[in-house]
Amino acid sequence: MARKYGKKAQAKVKRAMHEYKRGKLKRAKSRKQAIAIGLSEARRSGAKVPARKKRK
Repeated sequence: MARKYGKKAQAKVKRAMHEYKRGKLKRAKSRKQAIAIGLSEARRSGAKVPARKKRK
């Protein structure tokens, strides 16, 4: 089975979480927001990330 998230995407999320824990990621109020910021940065850079879920 293939990986859902690429190595580049994992690195972006890891960096965002690291900044969030140190208080340097000011735009995130919660852990979930920090993960979402990391994923959106990964999408912009062209990393392998699944598409966003469709909203109703």
